[in-house]
Amino acid sequence: MIVNRAWITGAGKGIGRALAKTLAAESWTVAVSARTVSDLQQLQDECNPELIKIFPLDVTNQEETVNTIEQIELTIGMPNLVIFNAGAHAPISPGNFTSETVRQLIEVNLMGVVNGLAEIIPRFVKIGGGHIAVVASLSGYVGLPTASAYGASKAALINMCESLQPELKRYNVRLTLINPGFVETPLTDKNDFAMPFLISAEDAAKRIIEGLNKDKFEITFPKRLAIPMKLLRLLPYKFLFALTKRMIR
Repeated sequence: MIVNRAWITGAGKGIGRALAKTLAAESWTVAVSARTVSDLQQLQDECNPELIKIFPLDVTNQEETVNTIEQIELTIGMPNLVIFNAGAHAPISPGNFTSETVRQLIEVNLMGVVNGLAEIIPRFVKIGGGHIAVVASLSGYVGLPTASAYGASKAALINMCESLQPELKRYNVRLTLINPGFVETPLTDKNDFAMPFLISAEDAAKRIIEGLNKDKFEITFPKRLAIPMKLLRLLPYKFLFALTKRMIR
């Protein structure tokens, strides 16, 4: 009998929460992590409490990440699937560009994933298998106004996953890169601009689960936004900047 176990970071809200509920509905045992304990408790109350296991975590804290993974192993066993989803966003322009804000986003979006990978990769390599999924963003394809820090952190994740994929495959470890467009979450609720092709977190979770069940490296959605974004990064800078300057408010 195959026992399906998952660990999801950033599971308190948005995509992570929807993913946890979807997997639990499919009888997965899901370890859920986030900084806000009340969000995790509410998630557990809305699902089968035997399937949702709470492990509060600040992903920027490496020691805390190590302890959390050890506790997950002791409680439910080693997960088959790990989804690094925790993320943060803050719009940054020349008028409010500070090292503190950039560092904060890099710590959460990039180093938060690195802290987890540094512990999960050796474990999966040792047992000769496992599935890792990293949530980046379509904004990581190309530099966009007000996304100089957020986009940079997501671009780094994309590059890192591209580098790791062929090496991890040698050890039978699957790595999936998830690049969503605009998804209705507390992060996007802060945006004060039009978000084309906005979808719900539940819809995003459904698309992600479908993609994870296929043997493919990258999951992107919605296609109506993903394709133009992929094309943008192929443009010469002269034409790219002619387009992106129109996005400046």
